[in-house]
Amino acid sequence: MNVRLPFGDELRAELGSPGRSRRLDSSPRSRVWRVELPEATVVVKQIVDGPDADDRYAREVAALRLAARAEVPVVPALLATDPGERVLVLEHLDHRRPGGDWIVDYAAALARLHATARPDDVGTLPRWRGPTQADVESFLRLAGALEVPVTSGVAGELDDLVHRLDQAAGHALLHGDPCPGNDLHTATGVRFIDFEQASLGSGLMELAYLRIGFPTCWCVTSASEPLLERAEGAYRREWRTLTGSDAQDGLADACAGWLLRGDALVERARRESTDHLARIAHRDWTWGTATARQRLVHRLGVVGRMTADDTSLQGISTLSTAMRQRMLARWPALQPVPAKRP
Repeated sequence: MNVRLPFGDELRAELGSPGRSRRLDSSPRSRVWRVELPEATVVVKQIVDGPDADDRYAREVAALRLAARAEVPVVPALLATDPGERVLVLEHLDHRRPGGDWIVDYAAALARLHATARPDDVGTLPRWRGPTQADVESFLRLAGALEVPVTSGVAGELDDLVHRLDQAAGHALLHGDPCPGNDLHTATGVRFIDFEQASLGSGLMELAYLRIGFPTCWCVTSASEPLLERAEGAYRREWRTLTGSDAQDGLADACAGWLLRGDALVERARRESTDHLARIAHRDWTWGTATARQRLVHRLGVVGRMTADDTSLQGISTLSTAMRQRMLARWPALQPVPAKRP
């Protein structure tokens, strides 16, 4: 479908008349072009119609403006906007294929992004939302469907976990979907794009992506323990340098929270529609680089290991390990998630 480039009179007056343009790949929720202007090549992004289109546009604009505070850039420069058409004009950046240890630079850039928000920015973006009681109930039903015993204290541990995540302190600028593909590895460092789901909260909720396997993303990766330690160390050092304080503890909580979320087994268009954890016992499906069962087995293993010595999560650790073992016994052909980014 040939769609008109949304570059109106106000943008022309501000930036000049567009020359050649080329449509780029994007999600179904947006349209993106690379456009030649008199002074530079830019990216034009339009948020498409939908029940939450205005909200997604407002989030992206607000997040880009907050992130522009970073001394070392972490986002493309926002050059102009057209709110009536839900259009953003952004600096064009050349992406280079990242190396095998890409998550180290990624994690340091993520800390820089998170650190751009300040306490008085609360209210600029919605607060991050964690798992709910419905997610807990779904997870426990899946354990039953897998015929894994649930000890008496586990439900209480899960309830406490949900409460802790809901009350987690922090006002970090969270990307909302910091996936491989939403990170541009440029000659001057990592920049993040696509902030339609941005929020404010604890940065640990996105640092957890590295271990839990990028839960909201089509591309799942499982890095080695030494590489994860390097990346998490890079994040914590950068956070301390920029904020003067240590990053909070609670990474195990954050990973366990992602384990509970069945919506993190499907692409965004299918979320909030059904109990996806319940489907796991009866069928598998592929999204991006892994199947739903592969994703869940990976997450169960991560949580089982991370929580083994945590007194507040020991029941969850035992249950996660048992569920993983039962899934591998029932479906022995399941393969580990990819170790490398595609």
